[in-house]
Amino acid sequence: MKRDLIRIIQWGQELLSEVVQLGDLVFDLTAGNGQDTLALYQMVGSTGQVVAFDIQSQALLATRERMVAAGAQVRLHPQGTQLLRSDPGIDLLEMCHTELTGGVPGLAKGIIANLGYLPGGQRELVTRPDSTVKALEQSCSVLAAGGRLAVVVYPGHPGGTEEGTAVTNFFTELDDSTFKVLQMQVSNRSQAPFLFVAEKQS
Repeated sequence: MKRDLIRIIQWGQELLSEVVQLGDLVFDLTAGNGQDTLALYQMVGSTGQVVAFDIQSQALLATRERMVAAGAQVRLHPQGTQLLRSDPGIDLLEMCHTELTGGVPGLAKGIIANLGYLPGGQRELVTRPDSTVKALEQSCSVLAAGGRLAVVVYPGHPGGTEEGTAVTNFFTELDDSTFKVLQMQVSNRSQAPFLFVAEKQS
């Protein structure tokens, strides 16, 4: 069956699914409405653990609803939650992704982020270049050997171009002895989202 060539979000999910297995630990840096969280859960199954971050309670509630409908065991954690324990299921953290290393229970086989704003939410609440780069730095430190980090960038909203530049610089400057980096971009649509996937070497 033919699928859309420029399905950037799905390409990121598919490239993670090549390395993520049942029972793995994975992170969603931007829970949003739960699309990526659900995709990660389908990769790791009921024996795996998905930790998803978002600063908006609206996003976490939407994600919880989606995950409960999928039959997942969901734990919603308030602000100020300390280090999580390793436990199968879905952990939703009301926390900025810049606090990643303070909340996760181990090294992740897959990490995903969809930047920009919450679809259907307040457009002025967007991811920012400085906090995004901090989250990506932490993601690289908690990524397991052989694991992959997938990030979708949206240049079309105010501030998106600047964030795209910061993210591009971050991935371009990763040590090539430690990471392999792939970029996917729609060449004839300047405002289309684009994807980076980094794989950590063993």
